[in-house]
Amino acid sequence: MSLSAKDLPTFSNGGDCDSQVSDTFNARHSPKYFGLDKGVSACTLVANHVPINARVIGTHEHESHFVFDLLFNNTSEIQPTRHSTDTHGANQVNFLILYTFGHAFAPRYKGLHRKTAGLVGFDSPSQYPETMLIRPAKRTDEDLIIREWPNVQRILASLAQKETTQATIVRKLSSYAQQNQTQKAMWELDSILRSMYVLDFIDDVELRKGVYKALNRGEAFHRFRRAIGFAHGGKFKVQTEGEQQLWNECSRLIANAVIYYNTMLLSNIYDKKRAMGDWDAVAYLRGMSPVAWQHVNMFGTFEFTDEEPKVDMDAMAARYMEAAFWNQAIVDGNGEFYA
Repeated sequence: MSLSAKDLPTFSNGGDCDSQVSDTFNARHSPKYFGLDKGVSACTLVANHVPINARVIGTHEHESHFVFDLLFNNTSEIQPTRHSTDTHGANQVNFLILYTFGHAFAPRYKGLHRKTAGLVGFDSPSQYPETMLIRPAKRTDEDLIIREWPNVQRILASLAQKETTQATIVRKLSSYAQQNQTQKAMWELDSILRSMYVLDFIDDVELRKGVYKALNRGEAFHRFRRAIGFAHGGKFKVQTEGEQQLWNECSRLIANAVIYYNTMLLSNIYDKKRAMGDWDAVAYLRGMSPVAWQHVNMFGTFEFTDEEPKVDMDAMAARYMEAAFWNQAIVDGNGEFYA
């Protein structure tokens, strides 16, 4: 399995915690995020700046249980190739499940050195030369994998048919006794894939850059989402879990509208700068993010209609075509309306 970062779209998911005014079933106390209040976590799947799927969960639930659900239930035309999370998105089965369904899982581990100590191989550790800088710590149990493979296949098939969610399967596997053989077999398979990834992560600088870039884009979207939801002091003012999901999806819709507008504006300026041969501006534009809102009035009135929008993008882009603006932006390292 190759995990080279070149030419691969970057995707990430993460949770953004929101305090809540009303009490719902999934709201939980979390002193780290809410002090004495209760709240929930909004998990969002971000694909190259674009939030393509989201789900509200309780802060007591582990984000890693919902990684596959967010990917598999993505109905947009943007389809993930490699998926990155922080340590909270990793568990004992995500490598296996995502690999089975054609996704490369690329988490960022907080303690990578601890993961290198848990690498597995197909031979006994004593069979590997001592001169190797990194050696497997144990031998994988091939016989167990072969024996339990039919049971593992049934679990993966149930995920493909959407008969149950990944979170349900992970909870059930985790609640079994340690001697559950199917659980062990899935963990063995996951360990093989994780070992390959850890070695690639250490060896491939482009892969490391891609993982960090994906996570940074996810954090940028979380800041944007908090700016959108600033009303009511940034707290969920809802009565039911259904209203939670609706509030979260409305925020995602507004975010996508702003990102789309920013992308159209940037593309317009980019094409004009290329035609002018202003390559310094072109290079600067390539590094700009469409996740920006300094030029948007978040407390204004939003109008949603089926009519064709009458926005003159050429006129909007004209103010950013002046040489004085670009000279200041390139020297200062930031633009007038993008962070």
